[in-house]
Amino acid sequence: MSQGTPEPAAAAQHGTGHGRELPGRELAGALRAEAAERAAALTARGTTPHLAVVTATADESSAWYVRSIARSAEKAGLACTIADLGPEAPVARVHERLTELSADPTVHGIILQTPLPAGARLEGLASAIDPVKDVDGANPLSLGRLAAGLPAFAPATAEAVVALLDHYKIDPAGRHAVVVGRSTVVGKPVAHLLLDRNATVTVCHSRTVGLASTARTGDILVAAAGRPGLITPGHVRPGAVVIDVGTNPTPDGGLVGDVDPAVATTAAALTPVPGGVGPVTTALLLQHTVRAALTL
Repeated sequence: MSQGTPEPAAAAQHGTGHGRELPGRELAGALRAEAAERAAALTARGTTPHLAVVTATADESSAWYVRSIARSAEKAGLACTIADLGPEAPVARVHERLTELSADPTVHGIILQTPLPAGARLEGLASAIDPVKDVDGANPLSLGRLAAGLPAFAPATAEAVVALLDHYKIDPAGRHAVVVGRSTVVGKPVAHLLLDRNATVTVCHSRTVGLASTARTGDILVAAAGRPGLITPGHVRPGAVVIDVGTNPTPDGGLVGDVDPAVATTAAALTPVPGGVGPVTTALLLQHTVRAALTL
């Protein structure tokens, strides 16, 4: 669907990278169009794919993201319900709502939006989501199946990383991929997805000693730590491909990634923030919901 970018190892032989940008909007558009086509066929047969988003926060960036999901779903012909329980919602109420939606035959996909109310644990609440409706791979059962190589919905952000590599014809097989971040939302699942694609994977985290030297060994570097500007040119092997998963809000209402823009002088290719992983993530949530509707 697009022109390829140099293979990471080949690019590294040329010394410094040229910093090619790897935007996600073209891929996201193709994924949304495919989801819309399948949703229309399902609707014609009497089943409209239905996505439900449960939220219990006053966080404005979260609210913006939920509205964005709803708009994208509706444009693609999916039904979308936002269950806004408010930031003071008891944990038991959030669990109850997830259980209700899991039992509702008209709902095909469920997302539990973070941040969660004080005292709530994502793993505990996400366990209430039926795995067949767990379109963002939050239920520990989904994560376990993913780790075991069994069918399951992967967390959409983690899957977006691999989808972008595929889109730009960057084959991780035989390459060394370094993942900075070990969350169950991105770091751990993207490591498993890359292993499934025959990459050799190193996972780094807040207690990694010598982060920069380890990160520099990667042909592919995935930044998913949630710390703005953490990855600098000193963390990047010349000619590496860098996927920036970070979405850190700025005081002026913008977003910045985990990667310092100066990395473009070293990397062969780099995803932008915003406009890189984010749009692909949203499009994959729609695709997952349509897939769930086909099986339910």
